[in-house]
Amino acid sequence: MVELIVVYSEGAAAPAIPGKQATEIVGVFGGDLTPIFADAEKAELIGDAEHRDAARYASALLDAETAEEVAARVRTLPEVEAAYLRHQPENPVAPWDDRDQLLVAADLAVAVGIPDFRALQGYLAPAPAGIAAAAAWQTPGGDGERVNIIDIEGGWCLNHVDLQPNGGLLGGTALPGPAWRDHGTAVLGTMAGTDDNTGVTGIAPAARVAAVSHGGIGASRAIEQAAQRLAPGDLMVLEMHEAGPRFDFTRRLDQRGYIAMEWWPDIFIAIRRAVALGIIVIEAAGNGAENLDDVLYDTPHPEFPSTWRNPFGGTHDSGAILVGAGAPPNGLFGPDRSRLDFSNYGSRLDCQGWGRSVVTTGYGDLFGAPNEEQLFTARFSGTSSATPIVAGALACLQGALKRSGRLLVPESARAILRATGSPQQDGLAGPATQRIGPRPDLAEAFSQLNL
Repeated sequence: MVELIVVYSEGAAAPAIPGKQATEIVGVFGGDLTPIFADAEKAELIGDAEHRDAARYASALLDAETAEEVAARVRTLPEVEAAYLRHQPENPVAPWDDRDQLLVAADLAVAVGIPDFRALQGYLAPAPAGIAAAAAWQTPGGDGERVNIIDIEGGWCLNHVDLQPNGGLLGGTALPGPAWRDHGTAVLGTMAGTDDNTGVTGIAPAARVAAVSHGGIGASRAIEQAAQRLAPGDLMVLEMHEAGPRFDFTRRLDQRGYIAMEWWPDIFIAIRRAVALGIIVIEAAGNGAENLDDVLYDTPHPEFPSTWRNPFGGTHDSGAILVGAGAPPNGLFGPDRSRLDFSNYGSRLDCQGWGRSVVTTGYGDLFGAPNEEQLFTARFSGTSSATPIVAGALACLQGALKRSGRLLVPESARAILRATGSPQQDGLAGPATQRIGPRPDLAEAFSQLNL
């Protein structure tokens, strides 16, 4: 499926009422054109002109064979300022690499019961190798207590034994197939795997996790639906990236040129609305090996609305925390905390997490089982694995702050991640000036926040 985003001319469409002609055209081709941002009053409360423009956005999911024709017809209408197409987002997971398992002991598929993999979860360890999650648990609330996290992507195995309990699927239609399900399962396990002495233990095991799929509703509507389920101080994780302008928005198996989702105007508005409600948004920077400071990103897609501005340029800020992928400390992928070659980079990035060798739920290469509810992996990767590591760290911080009667807000969450942590190092992919930022250090962050 392809997503059509329609932006009505200012004043052409009342809030929550798509233009009639555009709706009729889309309907002929089997789509359902509906507003993305249903609550226009919230858009007004946010304040600036772009947020008020939220009521002008509508979307539909179309078959790829007819999408270009539909978009072309819709663009001819006087009621429409812009209409652009976007592929269904992809998972920002890096290609499998057998080096991830070189430090893992032999085949565990024949083990009696699920082993305890915590000794393999090096990202829980003290800094600089890990993020000092285990130390954070010693502080009341430091295990993510009373923190809600919604993960936005395609699919999950929500019945996995190490993800109980969870809040389930709250919106969208989960996409079938192991690539979607394993990926989402791995993300949730990294953040909040159950602390039960078997399998993995999440960075914030007491956090409450749930899911919203972009399947059936599109990415920006998924963000909007998740935001309506969260409270100030809660976390939203965006596990998506998409082919950008480097190769004319063409999908590639190597993911070169893929970028963070906020570059698209409907996604940017959706994130800004969530941040304005006090929700901390943690976004994968993408696996395109792109310098997001490149002037290429100052030029909009030819079908974007006139209000679009480059969110990577430093003056048009979504408010999300943008996460890059760094090398783990095992030495298999270059110096610890150096940028991995696939990770996007630039001044817009705030921090990094492990982009290789992450042990978590799903896939089954570490521990196989007759059913997917008991699968574990030792090679979760990409900005896919880096992002939930940062989200888990923030959940630990937020849980401890809530216990002390305080609350981390989006701006302060970004600030503490940039001001603390283990610094980025030069590496095989390039110098530390190719910024992905520091790796979180919860011990230092807790100290700075007087926890």
